[in-house]
This record gives sequence, structure tokens and C-alpha cells, in this order.
Amino acid sequence: QLYAQSAVLMDADSGRVLFEKNGYEQKAMASTTKIMTCILALEEGNPEDLVEVSACAASMPDVQLGIREGEKYYLKDLLYSLMLESHNDSAVVVAEGIAGSVEAFAGLMNQKARDIGCRDTFFITPNGLDAEDPDTGRIHSTTAAELAGILRYCLFQSPEREGFLRVTRAPSHAFSDVSGTRTFSCVNHNALLTTTKGAISGKTGFTAGAGYCYVGAVKKGEKTFIAALLGCGWPPHRTYKW
Repeated sequence: QLYAQSAVLMDADSGRVLFEKNGYEQKAMASTTKIMTCILALEEGNPEDLVEVSACAASMPDVQLGIREGEKYYLKDLLYSLMLESHNDSAVVVAEGIAGSVEAFAGLMNQKARDIGCRDTFFITPNGLDAEDPDTGRIHSTTAAELAGILRYCLFQSPEREGFLRVTRAPSHAFSDVSGTRTFSCVNHNALLTTTKGAISGKTGFTAGAGYCYVGAVKKGEKTFIAALLGCGWPPHRTYKW
């Protein structure tokens, strides 16, 4: 049984959609958003850059790393926090470090989406929290087909695809702030990496508006397939996406 409200299976080599269920309907996508945040940070920033935590970033709701205003971190470490544990505060620090503000970073996200052919994707936040544009009424959203296309770009077309794979495949990552006074450890929550042969990358997500979401890639022989799932149930059905 396919629980997802929207789903796509894509041939990652050609971009051809092999199967879809409401695959072109716009829906909230929760933290699957962070694949775009990560690839933009890799393309526009330097992993060795220092980024400072703002009051805005420190105020983000769970899931959060728990970083504090004024602390400084290496960009590379926050990308692991972003992708392995899905920390919302790290996403804002990354966005502000790259573009100066969340709004400016969302502009970069939307431009990149257009550049790679996504016409029904609209980013407002770097972390995927439910949001609505007060001017247009559009919500933070994508389609299953375009979400699969964004992961395809990250894995096969971006000049920083190797860096993206290195981050998203890591089983865990430990780091500290620049001063060395606080240490953190992140563990990868993409269950397919350890349960499915050939799984190479992916990202989970959940918000009240989006439900449970997932986008991931699996290599079978010479072929790579990408699955994107939106609205895979709500609590307590956390396991439906798997």
C-alpha cells in the first residue's frame, strides 16, 4: 500500500518519471527542503567559512541543535547538522551565512529551482517549516516530481555533487563551535542507508502541514532511481514513509 498523498519514482539517469501518484500536485515538503539548502551552501559558500549564530537562528523551533546567539561555527559542520539531524536552527545559520538573510537565501533557492526546470516549487524558508507568503498567499511547497528532480540535480548535475554525497552518506559527525567550548554529535536519520542495499542518499521531513515526507536515491546495478514521497501520513504513523 502506498500511503503517500503524492509520490514519484524517477529514473535518475534520464530524469524520466516511471511512476507517479499525484506527482505534479503542489504540497508542503517539510525538511526535504534542506537538500536545496545544502547544495546551495556547497555551491555558493566555502566549507571552511565561519558563520555566526543570529538571534533569529537561535530562536528556531525543534528539531534544533541548540546553538546560541553569537557563537561561531564552520559551515561544513552545520551542513552535517542540517542533513543528518535536520536541525532547523542550523539551516538558518547556513542561509544567513551564505546570503545575509533568510529572505535573500530563499531568493537563491527559488532562482536555482527555476534554473533546473522546477516551475511549481516555491521556497520561503531554508528549513522547510510550514510558511505562507503574505503577499501572494503561496505556501512553501513543491511537487513530488520536482522534489525528485532537485535531488537528481544534487547527485548528478551540481558541480558540488561529491560534497553533497559525502555529507548525506555520513553515518555520523562530531564537531564543536570555533572556540571549542561546546561539542556536538549528529547521527544520520536516513534509515534506508542501513536497511536497503544500494541506498546512496536521501532526506526525511515532517511538519504538521506536510506530514511525513522522504526523498531518496537507490542504485540498482547500473541504474539509479529516485523516490519522492509527500504526505505519508501523520503521527503516530512515522514509519509509513519507509
